Amino acid sequence: MITIGDVLPNLTLPATGNQKIHLPSLAGRPLILYFYPKDDTPGCTQEGQDFRDHYNTFQMLNTLILGVSRDRVEKHEEFKATYQFPFDLLSDQEGQLSQWFEVLKPKNWSGTEVTSIERSSFWFDHHGKLKQEWRNVKVPGHVKQLLETIRQ
Repeated sequence: MITIGDVLPNLTLPATGNQKIHLPSLAGRPLILYFYPKDDTPGCTQEGQDFRDHYNTFQMLNTLILGVSRDRVEKHEEFKATYQFPFDLLSDQEGQLSQWFEVLKPKNWSGTEVTSIERSSFWFDHHGKLKQEWRNVKVPGHVKQLLETIRQ
């Protein structure tokens, strides 16, 4: 399990824009890594739109944003294009990154237990070290809360 002060795991994941992103290579600027359950669902769409709508402020703070779910890259490409997200989305189909961050949780959907990502965000400093985490996030106001924390 990742804890405050730990560095980004040594993993490479496929991402939108036909990329393979090696997480340790992201050190050098602050990073928000946000995990969400599924593309094109109401809460996940709103969260992505909130990050999009505040993207310029994150850029002024030199902070990179990456979204992560277990959806395929092709689905991410559609989701990103539909809502004009200016940041990339990582595909964690195998769940390696989600397991590292311990965001995979059992949920009951219509009487069936499934494993899904618990909406969570992680803020890394420019050295790639975890500064703060937010788990079991509620979408309304979350992005503004992140910005307030980064500004301090």
